[in-house]
Amino acid sequence: MADMSGLDFVFFAAVVFAAVYWVAALACVARYARRRPKPARGSPPVTVLKPLCGDDGQLYENLAAFCRQDYPTFEVLLGVRDRDDAAVAVVDRLIHEFPDVELKLVVDDRTIGTNLKVSNLANLVRHAKHDTLIIADADMRVGADYVAAVVGALDERKTGLVTCLYRGVAGSRFSSKLGAMFINEWFLPAALVGTCIEELRHAFGATIACRRDTLSSIGGFEAIANHLADDYMLGRLVHRLGLRVVLAPYLVDNVIADTSLWSLALHELRWARTFRTLRPLPYFCSLFTFGIPISLVWLVVSRSPLAGAAVLA
Repeated sequence: MADMSGLDFVFFAAVVFAAVYWVAALACVARYARRRPKPARGSPPVTVLKPLCGDDGQLYENLAAFCRQDYPTFEVLLGVRDRDDAAVAVVDRLIHEFPDVELKLVVDDRTIGTNLKVSNLANLVRHAKHDTLIIADADMRVGADYVAAVVGALDERKTGLVTCLYRGVAGSRFSSKLGAMFINEWFLPAALVGTCIEELRHAFGATIACRRDTLSSIGGFEAIANHLADDYMLGRLVHRLGLRVVLAPYLVDNVIADTSLWSLALHELRWARTFRTLRPLPYFCSLFTFGIPISLVWLVVSRSPLAGAAVLA
């Protein structure tokens, strides 16, 4: 150690940081896995808002999962901006196959800002019958206990918003498997470490649940209509009200579409740029979570025996 060069010391410190991080990540994952959903004190009627755009081949099964909820009273509002959207045929099929579920298609091209998904949500919420709102992206799939679990978390004291993390479910193509691997083996542990280090102040698009009056208090969807990371900002605005943003003990399935490697790369690049813009310090620190690449670079530039040991470890 005394003969270690400055370069070797920097790489050694980075590798140690990565090792400590992953031990902490495993502990956070284990802690989260032990949590169980709490039953709500009541079962308030719920409106599920689903903004749609196109059909990736998984849309029917994704939406059907929201129709199979073991919950007394709920409605599902499905919104598109164009009657010719491919999602319309899927919604029509759902309405036919689930006659006992309150489903409604909303076609509305009204625009309130640069984020068209948020405009879609703003158009949907005008049709909501109930005051407990759940928003979930179209590529999410859930179990029959989902609504009950989310409502149970929203029932907690001073809770203004409930969100869920998600795990990747791969399709048949290599690109889909890579996308799911990134979510399950990097994003999910990293997000859980973040919730252990600091109070949650943002939401994830997998699920956002709040009461109608909370949404109104932050200015409605109009308040986030010009933000790309609408889920992140919605959580931030609710937190600024002095209300808690709570992570529900429920993992949603994110079904990764079978796209090309190029499409996957562009998707991850957009995600990384958004992460860098919103949270520059965590983004920078995330570079030091990749212990194996750091060790390989160390081995190439230094040829130190310690670098070889780090790679093998």
